[in-house]
Amino acid sequence: MFHYHFTGRKKHCFLFLLVFVLSFFTKDLSAQQVRKNLASFDAKKYHFGFAISGNTSDFNMVLTPDFSFADSLQGIINQPQAGFNLALVSSFDVNKNLHFRFLPGLSFQDRALEYRFLKDGEKDFKVKRTESVYLDFPLMMKLRTNRVGNFAAYALIGGKVSKDMQSQEETNQQLQSDFILRLESGNSSIDIGAGMDFFLPFFKFSVEGKFELGNRNILIQDDSRYSAPLQSLRTRSFILSLLFEG
Repeated sequence: MFHYHFTGRKKHCFLFLLVFVLSFFTKDLSAQQVRKNLASFDAKKYHFGFAISGNTSDFNMVLTPDFSFADSLQGIINQPQAGFNLALVSSFDVNKNLHFRFLPGLSFQDRALEYRFLKDGEKDFKVKRTESVYLDFPLMMKLRTNRVGNFAAYALIGGKVSKDMQSQEETNQQLQSDFILRLESGNSSIDIGAGMDFFLPFFKFSVEGKFELGNRNILIQDDSRYSAPLQSLRTRSFILSLLFEG
């Protein structure tokens, strides 16, 4: 029987790191409240900076309902993979609570599907890994609380369009030693997340976690043994980011 499994191990590692960073910066909360850093930060309409991130990515997949277990295929398993992101940050602050952010950058995202075949009475495993280098153009709306001393919490919602600079959508399957899983280069997603701002003496530091949920079927159906059992593939990622703004 086909089955789907999503492991949160890497996501839990990111969440552990988030808790560690938050605890490190909040241990001096009482002292920070005495002195307000970057007191005029919210008076500026524009802010710029950069972001570095780690991600864990996999597929939201839908199997073909009437697939007849051809080629002795027993199941397909998601295998989330780790990657990283680099982005520039530009923020337009409507007021101290509502900000719009544009974060163009590069996202290195790997994903893998494990195909389990039954061959001559024995299980045969084939892992098809896709390596993507996305050029991302996200536009996010940031809803922030009022500052409490040198801290503020926020929520994020927005979307982005992306172009996979390493897509194999034009690859000729006949020239490969084994079939590959071909994906379209264009993609788009809905992004939802939350984070915390820390106002330090010389810059603002932020930690945020975000889910990226692809809303486009990027599977190229060429009836190969790897694409035929699939009806659709959509990307999804969990991203933990560290942002620095001046």
